[in-house]
Amino acid sequence: MDMSVANTLAPIPRTLIADDQPDVAIALRLLLKEAGYQTEAVNSPAAVLEALKRENFDLVLMDLNYARDTTSGQEGLDLITSIRHIDNLLPVVVITGWATVELAVEAMHRRVRDFVQKPWDNSTLLHTLRTQIEWGRRRRQRKGLEKANRKVSKRLERDLGDAEEIQRALLPKQLPSVKGFELAVAWEPANAVSGDYFDVLTLDEHHTGICVADVAGKGMSAALLMSNLQAALKSNANASITPGELMTRLNSLICENIVPHRFISCVYASLDTRTQKLTYSNAGHYAPMLIRESRCVRLTESSAVFGVFPSEQYQQAEIQLQTGDVLALFTDGVTEVQNAAGEEFGEERLQQLLMDQSLTAAELRNKVMSAVKEFGSGTFDDDVTLLVLKAV
Repeated sequence: MDMSVANTLAPIPRTLIADDQPDVAIALRLLLKEAGYQTEAVNSPAAVLEALKRENFDLVLMDLNYARDTTSGQEGLDLITSIRHIDNLLPVVVITGWATVELAVEAMHRRVRDFVQKPWDNSTLLHTLRTQIEWGRRRRQRKGLEKANRKVSKRLERDLGDAEEIQRALLPKQLPSVKGFELAVAWEPANAVSGDYFDVLTLDEHHTGICVADVAGKGMSAALLMSNLQAALKSNANASITPGELMTRLNSLICENIVPHRFISCVYASLDTRTQKLTYSNAGHYAPMLIRESRCVRLTESSAVFGVFPSEQYQQAEIQLQTGDVLALFTDGVTEVQNAAGEEFGEERLQQLLMDQSLTAAELRNKVMSAVKEFGSGTFDDDVTLLVLKAV
């Protein structure tokens, strides 16, 4: 028996069992009690409707036949319709020993959530109940929030839509052309607005600034801090200031405006297109990956994150790029996305995907993002940013 089936549900699920056979009702109640459910058992359609009017339940587990002289299931079908009039969101699971294809189809038409044949398999039945209770709770939560906050929600939706539009306008609409290099970026917010930030700045004819940053947290507060960083970077970055000096100045500005327990990780690099020399400074961000001749070099020079130590002096390092090199800057949304088993995508997978140096920067970006989305079943729990630079 799967003892963990109901234990992950909170609060304790309440199930109404409807069956006119006492031994069946007792067996179901014992099974569900052992799995952590609260149950109530009734033996007639009238008792089902009375119980639903009196109390709230997470699920109804019901037989279709109650009159001993019939196996048509019509009583049960009529009961399903009556249940829907009382509670349109309540999951109903039918359990019967007299199932036919026609009866099952008609039950589904009346919006039964699942159909279980007697005699049942305990683990399968518990899995079905758990799935349907979770579905029902999600539906109730959505409906409840919609009903309670409809006016507020509409206003917040407008505000959030405006914020999303403004934030996207702050990001580069088109990446600048960088002589001797290919650039490609993916930016995927987990919600409407993001705490991730990237930028590519033309500093002068021969120098390009590259930045990827990640604000701790998600949502509107993270997006506001991101906007603060974006404004500070654009107003201070130029070809005459070194990455280390720029990062020191940015941290000082961020510390003046940040709230406690918030911080920003950031990596900024200045690329000299004449010499292909990359000078970078890192504020506690993931070490960029440099793929060169089928091996990975991590750019590990790093200092403290922004927003913690106002007097921090940021160091910098240099690396000479060469034709074929692939440089990847990324946020934790790429490597920490999880699959259904709770396993993280990880840096090793990212590194292996970047190893194909025959691909363009855009092809590498697409390859990585496709793999990340597939690994996470198409959803992101965190903001995702990936910037790929290739020397050509």
